[in-house]
Amino acid sequence: MQWYFFFFVVSGFCSLLYEIVWLRIAMAQFGVTTPMVSVVLSAFMIGLGLGSWASGAVVRRFGERGGFSALRFYALMELLIGISAVAVPRQLSWGRELLLRTNGMSLSSLYYLPSGVWILLTLVPWCICMGATFPFAMAAIRQYHNAQESRTFSYLYLANIIGATAGATVPLFLIELLGFHRTLYVAAAFNLLLAACAFGLSVVREKKTAAVVQTETFVATSVNGALSDRTLLWLLFGTGLTSMGVEVVWVRLYTPFLSTVVYAFATILGCYLIAMDLGSWMYRRARNRGGLEGQALWVLLGVSVLLAFFYTDPRVKLASMLRVVLGIMPFSTLVGFITPAILDRYSKGDPDRAGRGYAINIVGCVLGPLLAGFLLLPIAGERLALFTFAVPWFLVALKFRPAPGSLRHALGSRFAMASWLFAIGSVALAFSANGFEDQFHPREVKRDNTATIVATGVVRTNKRLLVNGVGITSLTPITKMMVHLPMAFLPQPPQSGLVICFGMGTSHLSMLSWGVHATAVELVPSVPKVVTFFHPAAGPSMGSPLSQVVIDDGRFYLERSTQQYDVITIDPPPPVEAAGSSLLYSKEFYAAAKRRLRPGGILQQWLPYGDAAVMASVTRALSESFPYVRAFGSIEGWGIHFLASSSPIPQRSASELAERLPATAATDLMEWGPAATPQEQFAIVLNREVSIADLIRKDPSVPALKDDRPVNEYYLVRHWRERVARRSLRHRASVDQR
Repeated sequence: MQWYFFFFVVSGFCSLLYEIVWLRIAMAQFGVTTPMVSVVLSAFMIGLGLGSWASGAVVRRFGERGGFSALRFYALMELLIGISAVAVPRQLSWGRELLLRTNGMSLSSLYYLPSGVWILLTLVPWCICMGATFPFAMAAIRQYHNAQESRTFSYLYLANIIGATAGATVPLFLIELLGFHRTLYVAAAFNLLLAACAFGLSVVREKKTAAVVQTETFVATSVNGALSDRTLLWLLFGTGLTSMGVEVVWVRLYTPFLSTVVYAFATILGCYLIAMDLGSWMYRRARNRGGLEGQALWVLLGVSVLLAFFYTDPRVKLASMLRVVLGIMPFSTLVGFITPAILDRYSKGDPDRAGRGYAINIVGCVLGPLLAGFLLLPIAGERLALFTFAVPWFLVALKFRPAPGSLRHALGSRFAMASWLFAIGSVALAFSANGFEDQFHPREVKRDNTATIVATGVVRTNKRLLVNGVGITSLTPITKMMVHLPMAFLPQPPQSGLVICFGMGTSHLSMLSWGVHATAVELVPSVPKVVTFFHPAAGPSMGSPLSQVVIDDGRFYLERSTQQYDVITIDPPPPVEAAGSSLLYSKEFYAAAKRRLRPGGILQQWLPYGDAAVMASVTRALSESFPYVRAFGSIEGWGIHFLASSSPIPQRSASELAERLPATAATDLMEWGPAATPQEQFAIVLNREVSIADLIRKDPSVPALKDDRPVNEYYLVRHWRERVARRSLRHRASVDQR
């Protein structure tokens, strides 16, 4: 049976790799909005559930026939999964091109429905193949090994989780070295290897045994009659719902401590999967694999849901990694123990019943994130969301209360009482703990299905906008210069402009000061609602007919829009390494922006900082996308304003730029200084012009930033190599001195 363990370790690795890369490719094709991300993840889970259920039904119907080879069906599934590595990116690209050519796709409401349908039609069939592997492998084990084995699901489940743990981390390094598409080819090679091994094994096994699956011997009664099938299925649904739902809440809670880089999300996922490994291993090692009727188990599961809120209390002084471990791993370990235990209990080794039970678990996995992201978090917040997921497990514990006078009651009453006291204490502790936003005074807090927003600060210099606890921007003259600099450089009077990333609204208000039609695109719905916190007098300007705020993904607003703009200014949210931020720095993004610029129009790209590779990669992407590119250091001495155009950017002096400002724009530019006049303000920036060639020479070997090679987001290997090189240089220097 070791072969099957190997199969599912590798298969688990490939499956999570596909999920990570497919999600990112879909984001590049259809947007980074919450509905799109939810559709991709739901498609993945729906496919797994359908595949599990359907393949179990196939085994039930055909398994007892002499010509049925479950192992060859498993090999076929792995072969098809390998083909998906090539097929899925092309299918997603075709769908995007088809939708963009369809009339009426400029409105989000008309765009997201067909794009969501296309994603479902693309991903679900391939994910069905992934879900089908469990029942087919279980059937193969019963055919060729032990027909009475009742714990095959947990055996394969443990292997699959071990592989998934590797799949949560290793692909991050592969993507940095190879890019998304070549990383998919690595996974495809593994799937083809599995298919070949499984097919070869089937040939060998058929020569040794003629045994067939005896599906008629399976019975549907519960072990000891204590838990009915219906109860077991509800428990499976609940563990799926809770585990995936709390994962959405975890992202909100831990982002302030881990940042928004891809490695932070991998940390959360990695801790979750490692703990699942531990729980599954504990279940496989346990002598008594019952215990599901124990009251304390379900009480502890409910308690473990609430731990995350306590460990993310900013008053609790812990290292960020320790917060994650203590807050996530107890719950994940229990789920890793309980889920295979229930599935073994329900299936008793029957592939059909295992497929059905696993499908029910996956239904919960689909609904959990939707419940958390679109209902609980926007309405109730993180605290009540976790409490909502915890309460059902306390109710389950009440269901399993032992009858008075029974031996189990006598032996377990003290432990149960202690667990209930622990539960009461954990609920009280969770509700007394502070949320991340509680440390800010004054503050304005808003929640939606995308993020939790905190606006805080009293005076201009300390006002901040935080999205999921990460500082996004402050009130700085840099954000004004993002508009006034390109507008003043235009060869003709501007008519309209576009701001991508609304932030505090500073750039949008600066564009309105020119008296032109200004459109701002913001991904997070709650962000524009706090604009008056930062700009108390912004109400009339925001209500002007010239002002338009669109809640959408900025890049795909450009893709679907038919409007032309004189200036497009982009200020991607920090940090530069933030997950998904490369989609606003890539050549594909610049191609979309270029089509929306009027003749002579200028794109302003803000790059706040970055290592040499990021600077060179972004600069190269701009210079390969536009024939004319200039770069200027900011008025505060950090970050770079890139100006890019298809037409020559005029050489204008500071006084010429100042003369082009309308009176209202000049007033807006000088609101926060630091210079005394507009001319002096522009002179500071013009004197900090940087050579494009010099920026590229910072790392001449780095490729231009593209969707497939997000140099800014994936950096660990690069930083490791840089540290090794520095150590080598220091070592050589010390040797030379000797």
